[in-house]
Amino acid sequence: MSNPTIKRALVSVTDKSGIVDFCHVLVDEFAVQVVSTGGTARTLKDAGIAVTAIEEVTGFPEMMDGRIKTLHPKVHGALLARRDSATHLAAAHKHGIVPIDLVVVNLYAFADAIAQGANEDVAVEHIDIGGPSMLRSAAKNSASVTVLTDPACYDDILAEMREHEGCTTLTTRKKLAADAFALTAQYDAMIAAHLAPAPSAADGGDLVLTLEKIQDLRYGENPHQTAAYYRYKDCNAHSLAAAVQRQGKELSYNNILDTDAAWAAVREFTDPSCVIVKHTNPCGAASDDDLVAAYQKAWAGDPLSAFGGIIALNRPLTAALAQAIFATKQFVEVIIAPSYEDAALELFATKPNLRILETGGVCPPQDQPPAAGSACDRTDVPRWSQLRSVEGGILAQSEDTACEDPATFSVVSKAQPSQQQLQDLLFAWKVCKSVKSNAIVIVKDRAMLGMGAGQPNRVNAARVAISQASQSADDADATSVPAGCVAASDAFVPFPDTVSVLAQAGITALIQPGGSMRDEEVIAAADAAGMVMLATGRRHFRH
Repeated sequence: MSNPTIKRALVSVTDKSGIVDFCHVLVDEFAVQVVSTGGTARTLKDAGIAVTAIEEVTGFPEMMDGRIKTLHPKVHGALLARRDSATHLAAAHKHGIVPIDLVVVNLYAFADAIAQGANEDVAVEHIDIGGPSMLRSAAKNSASVTVLTDPACYDDILAEMREHEGCTTLTTRKKLAADAFALTAQYDAMIAAHLAPAPSAADGGDLVLTLEKIQDLRYGENPHQTAAYYRYKDCNAHSLAAAVQRQGKELSYNNILDTDAAWAAVREFTDPSCVIVKHTNPCGAASDDDLVAAYQKAWAGDPLSAFGGIIALNRPLTAALAQAIFATKQFVEVIIAPSYEDAALELFATKPNLRILETGGVCPPQDQPPAAGSACDRTDVPRWSQLRSVEGGILAQSEDTACEDPATFSVVSKAQPSQQQLQDLLFAWKVCKSVKSNAIVIVKDRAMLGMGAGQPNRVNAARVAISQASQSADDADATSVPAGCVAASDAFVPFPDTVSVLAQAGITALIQPGGSMRDEEVIAAADAAGMVMLATGRRHFRH
């Protein structure tokens, strides 16, 4: 079948950029008849372009506030009729249906309406029905019909029409048809995600995602792997995916993973806090009334691992903090913060490769902490916000945003925590949530001194954490920690041996979920050592 000459075009666009120039060329250079709808028709007529209104084709006026205008056999028959079928062409002739060779359509801006806070009634009116229907009809008949959804394609199509005497090639039409089906699939998925209830344990059905590409990446985890960066259409305004890069080299795949881990970790805290991440694990974390002090404590916890790390802050980054970062001579890959003082940005500009990301805020805001016992209520994160690939499929889960109420924790030991111990235990618990399991975190004065991450058993995780904590105190004895340290375990302690190792190193208190079959033995070991033990009732594995 030869390529059909484009003689008749149907144009109905929400995004009118470039449409006047495009239609001028269609009419003036190729003598194409342009059929159009509503606002698009008015725009073209005002530009002096000859336009046939859609109601002149269908014989029906637009009605029901524009809900009905293109849903008509004289539109869809004109798009779906096979040009190589005598039966189709005879039916078209019998019913006065004139074929349409080109469809130029983009859809109602549903995402924009939602982003601007549209109520449900307004949002529903931004669900396009006629547009997707025309796109699908045209795309189904790509053997004969060219379908355009993106103004960026206008010039390329005109160039191809010039090269092929008013025609497009079948290769181009098939590519454009695939683009049209991808657009309508994404559009429907976006609406479905907006209308769907929040996920629950009983939630079923297929998983529908709507993602937009942010950029291609130079490579993945390793140079021989390809990679790209996507984000949810309705991602949180203060998420990493929505952050603005103020300066620096292009983010790498590993930069993005590490920065996401750092930003998730620092958002756990309401006090001024700093988290430094290396290979997705916190290697430094601290809170303080002063953000500069918080950074200095976080860096001092493990300066060796902090080299080449990611710094995340939950407060605006000041010039004083920028100077403190320079004073430590820390090599930093990425800094992420809600905002930056101009003087800080001027200082960072002397290191042009340093990546600076600005989120515009944190979630939840520090001035609106979550209610006691509630989830951190980042309720605007997309459902199934965490996806992990496995061979042949993916795992999907909601984000671990739980922020427990300390009032629900149980002191299971005979020893009772002091106020200082309780403060440090709660800090350690929040940090431990961001460490890969099996995880043990050692803390003093709201600063992480040691961390054992990703160990196959909890005893070794404790030993690694103790070794790090002893080094942070310049202690030659790698089996003891500075006086007054506390620890956290991300999951229950299965045997008394972990407690014994921590107690022998000088740990005075331990927070853990509890729930082991040997809880009585574990608690007895804590009591024998005079150790405080808190049970939270909830674990935070991070695989």
